[in-house]
Parts: sequence; structure tokens; C-alpha cells
Amino acid sequence: MANTFTNGNGMASQRSLLRALGWTDSEMKKPIVGIISAQSDIIPGHMYLDHIARAAAEGVIAAGGKPVIVPCIGVCDGIAMGHKGMRYSLPSREVIADSVEILSNAHAFDGIILVGNCDKIIPGMLMGAVRVNKPALFVSGGPMLAGRKNKKKLSLSSMFEAVGAYTSGHIDEKELHSFECTACPTCGSCSGMFTANSMNCLLEALGMALPGNGTIPMVYSARLALAKQAGEAVMGLIGKNVCPRDILTPTAVKNAERVDMAIGASSNSVLHLLALASELGFTKEQLSIDTMNEISKTTPNLCRLAPAGEYYIEELNEVGGISAVIRSLIEAGLFEGEALTCSLTTQEARTKDARVLDEEVIRPVSNPYSSYGGLAILKGNLAPEGSVVKKSAVDPKMYHHSGPARVFDSEEEAMEAISTNKIQKGDVVVIRYEGPKGGPGMREMLSPTSSIVGAGLGDTVALITDGRFSGATRGAAIGHVCPEAAAGGVIGVVEEGDTIEIDIENGTIDLKVPEDVIKARLAAFVPKEKPVEGYLKRYRALVTSASDGAVFKKF
Repeated sequence: MANTFTNGNGMASQRSLLRALGWTDSEMKKPIVGIISAQSDIIPGHMYLDHIARAAAEGVIAAGGKPVIVPCIGVCDGIAMGHKGMRYSLPSREVIADSVEILSNAHAFDGIILVGNCDKIIPGMLMGAVRVNKPALFVSGGPMLAGRKNKKKLSLSSMFEAVGAYTSGHIDEKELHSFECTACPTCGSCSGMFTANSMNCLLEALGMALPGNGTIPMVYSARLALAKQAGEAVMGLIGKNVCPRDILTPTAVKNAERVDMAIGASSNSVLHLLALASELGFTKEQLSIDTMNEISKTTPNLCRLAPAGEYYIEELNEVGGISAVIRSLIEAGLFEGEALTCSLTTQEARTKDARVLDEEVIRPVSNPYSSYGGLAILKGNLAPEGSVVKKSAVDPKMYHHSGPARVFDSEEEAMEAISTNKIQKGDVVVIRYEGPKGGPGMREMLSPTSSIVGAGLGDTVALITDGRFSGATRGAAIGHVCPEAAAGGVIGVVEEGDTIEIDIENGTIDLKVPEDVIKARLAAFVPKEKPVEGYLKRYRALVTSASDGAVFKKF
């Protein structure tokens, strides 16, 4: 195995620049592995990725390659939450994908290892890896350990709900500060089944990461060992010229969607798997909102992890991890075990010894938390292209809900109403102009949903939006309403006091207004457009509907 730069005297000038880096004659002859690391001092899940990257480099060297570590941007959704910075989170995914493409191709890497951890970084890297289609795999940073307060485990969602409790007068400032100091006790991605951990778990199901990638805590030494194994594994992929498109078949992506539903992953996973399908060029028949819904209907929900339940990622790791979930689904005939993985073996082969060690953390298929998946797609006249709800995190009392619309044209307007106790039991909070175009950027609504729960209204108030939610959200929170308000969707013509009917069991969401009235409102409707400049202005012009993954238009 060699690299582009060993091709004779015509590459002498390029080799001279590599010699400026201190490369030796023997290093010049080895395959070059780009380790694309999103290490950052502002993201708790990324603060030690330099250690992960160096460990991966050691594995590459041990297997005969030449590693080079290069940077990638990342945004911490939690820190960006609740202010204009959140508008940049989802748009950053497209920049990250572009960065992976640019870095990999400009420097003629023979293979790549993607080292990320958090929300949009992982799917962005995945999209870039598909685009480049060189031998590649992931090694993520891993989750943080759960916080503890009065012997009760906490996560970031607990913190946001504590803010809601403080705002509504349920706790005092001293108690709020206590939550602040205990909710996030270590480095790593947030400790529940939020978006970061969801995507890192799904990397295993896709076959693009080694077993343990989704669940081994960042602070465990096993995470460093996994990184070294990833470095060795990428050299195997290079030797066999196995590339992402060889692994990421329609079967593999459907496998990931099965695991998605079984573990009760974040609603954002829908957005990112649709974006991956778009990057792979899949047809609607191969993967769409509708095919996802069908998979959900036939996949039992085996895990109830925070915020949907009392268990955390560290406990999922202790009882068998994603390999055990996959094994359970294979044995039930719900997962295609012959799918290829980055281990150069099948899912069947690499999970053959996996076992569930606690049947409360991972329920048996014969005794699931529910017979259907953790996510549901709702359609109706309010969302003809679909909307998404994390069903496993909804109080069953809210599966059927009808109430008056309380309409807000931004997250900030809604938060002001919630924080001043203007939302009443039975209301349906509508937040619009927060979609991919309308935001622009499709902000997460963790602050309003957590404030509703913290105010004690989680089992009586629903929230719908053309924006999206954090994986930390719980309650009757229905997002990704498509078409969005900025694209002329019906959500843009909902009026204060209109009745909205939600039926999560039957997958419907409807504005209970006569159709002729809706048509008249739409005929007179001129969507608002928020003033933005720079990247967000370009993003708004290029981004597609959330029902298509909120990817850029193809030219």
C-alpha cells in the first residue's frame, strides 16, 4: 500500500512540503490516514477529542499507516440553546460535510477516521464521508456520566427543566444553582439518549463504527482502547478498499432506523438519516418519512433512557450496549444480520456473543416497553408532509389531545408567555417561523418544552413547531412540521384560539378549521422573512424542507 505522493518524480515538490513536516522516507511510502478531529475547548463532548485522535493515530501507526490529525468545526447545541446562536447549529452540519470533503480530497488521504461526538458534527462528518467515499470509520468521544443530586441521576434535560421550575416559582435560586453545579459532572456528550448519543449509537447500527462507540463513557480508558482499534481497523478497510458506500446500503440504513426506534433515539435522528439518504442518492421508496413510520410501527421500543426513562447511556453500556440491542433484533428477525460493517465482517458475526445483562434497561422483544418504536410521524392538514414526535417521551395522557392554539412567531415570544404563566392547561403552543428557512436554521426548542415541564404542565400542554427539538426534550412536543410557515405551510395561518387536534396513536395532527377557511387564509398569506446576513442568508436560499432532511438543493 502506498499513497498519491509516492508516484515518482512528478510528486517531488509535494514530497518536499511533507519533508518540511518532518516526514521520513519510510513514512512517505505509507497510506496516509486523515484523522479529522472536532476537538474544541467550548464543547464538553469534544474537550478531550485530542486524546481520542492521538490514540487513533497510534492504532494507525501500529497497523502500518501514516496518520495526520486535521481540524473540523463543531457547535455545542446546549450552549447555543435559547439565543440566536442556535440558528447556526443545523446549518453547521452542511459546513462540516463540506470540510470533510475538502480536507480529504485536497490532501489525497487514503482513508479517514472521523473523530467527533456531538449533535450535528457526527451527521455532518457522515455525509462528508459518503461524498468522499474513501475507506472510513468513526470513533466518537463518548457520553458523560450522569449527574447526581440527592441520590437521583440528572442530565442536561434535568437542568433545563429546573430553569422552568425556577421561572414558575417551584424552586428557589439556591436550588437552581445546585442543579447547575451537578447536572453535567464530567466531559462527554450529554448523558441521556439525546441527539449526540443517538447518532453515535446509530453509527454502530450503520456499520460505520466499532462496537461500543455509542455507549462507552468518555472518561473510561476503554474509550482510548477503542480509538486505537479504530486506527487499526481503518488500515484493514484501506487494504480491502472497502468504502462507506459499500457499507451504507439501503439495508444498513433501515437497520439503523430499526435500532433508532428500539432505543427511543432523538427526533433529530429522523432529520439526519433523511440527510444521509439524500447524500447516498436513495429513492423515497428506499427511505423517507413514510418508510420510517412503517419501520416504527413494526419495531418494539426496548429502551427508555433519559429523558424518556430513568436509565442513562452509562447503564446501557453496562448491560450490553448497542450490540445487545442489535442481537435482540436479529434474533427477532427485525435486523438484517448480513449487513457489512467497518470491522470487515457482518453485523451477525460481530454481535454473535452479545447478550442483554439487564432486561429492564434493554427489554426483550417479547416484553417491550411498547410494541411500536420510540418515534412517530404525524400527518394531517397541519402537516401534510409530516411532523415528528418522540412518542416514548410523551405522557400517554397526551397521546390524544385537543386544545386552543396559542400562536407565537418565534421561540422568544413563546418563552415570554410561558415564563409569565400565560399558558394554561389544555393549550397547544404553536411556535412558527423556526423551520430551516424561517429561522433560518431550524432552532431546537428545548427551553420552551423544558419550561412547560418545569411549570408542571407537561401532561396537559402540547407544543408544535416547524422548528425542531433537542433529544433532551420530553412531553407532547411535535416538531419538523412541514411545510414550514416560511414556505407557505398551514402552520403559518393558524390563528389564536383555533382548535388543534393531536392523535399520536393514529398518527394525525389537524387544524380543526373548515377547509374552505384554510384555503382562503392560505390565498391571502404572505410569509414573514427575518432579516439575516452572511452564511444564514445563503443557507436560507439553499436549504430544502425538513421532510427531505433539510439538505441543500442539488445542482
